[in-house]
Amino acid sequence: MRVEQISRHIYSLHTWMVIPLRVWVVVEEDGVTLIDAGVSFMAKGILSFIDRLHAGPLKRILLTHGHSDHVGAVKRIRENTPVPVYAHSIEIPYLEGKQAYPRRKRPEVTVTPGVVQPLAVDECGELEVVAGLKPYLTPGHSPGHVIYYHEEDQVVLAGDLFTSKAGKLHRPMPMFTADMAQALKSSVILRELQPVHLEVCHGKPVKRPAEHLDEYLQATAQAHSLPGSVWH
Repeated sequence: MRVEQISRHIYSLHTWMVIPLRVWVVVEEDGVTLIDAGVSFMAKGILSFIDRLHAGPLKRILLTHGHSDHVGAVKRIRENTPVPVYAHSIEIPYLEGKQAYPRRKRPEVTVTPGVVQPLAVDECGELEVVAGLKPYLTPGHSPGHVIYYHEEDQVVLAGDLFTSKAGKLHRPMPMFTADMAQALKSSVILRELQPVHLEVCHGKPVKRPAEHLDEYLQATAQAHSLPGSVWH
């Protein structure tokens, strides 16, 4: 597993399993936060890297969503370090196998029921900042998909909201995306955030992704015969 420091607070840990696979470690004063947990064989490498950092203990795991390639190492990591795990409340019934993901024939338990807690919300119903990361609900790839924005570093950890190709935004994998039109609508959050760096699970980083957004929207809409009204 390769490690790359992508900003002051954030490290990308990536491996290859037919396609690229990335998770992220965020370092704050009180310890370390893991964003997504990849597949099961990544657990040892993730824990070993956190130990080598000497930046404090692993405090929590934040999930972008509950698909198996994003939660596979949760069990092994928690056997070593029983930290809390968080996802959007909308996503939890799907990852616990109480509901089938859209376009899936049957439910699948990807994380043991009761392990994942809902991300905290404030009195206005907005998702609260955790470990310097602001979560944003970005449904489409899955019903409760979220991205995490590190405002100080101006980095978006986008999970599967996008893939990337030739340094630009590319559509999430259609086979595993519940609603491509909704994913397109969610992608417009980049206009608001204007990050300098965007990370995806399956692909290489994208610099200043908002500059590529119009091209991405048009190309993806054309590929899926979607009207422009989807994101307006």
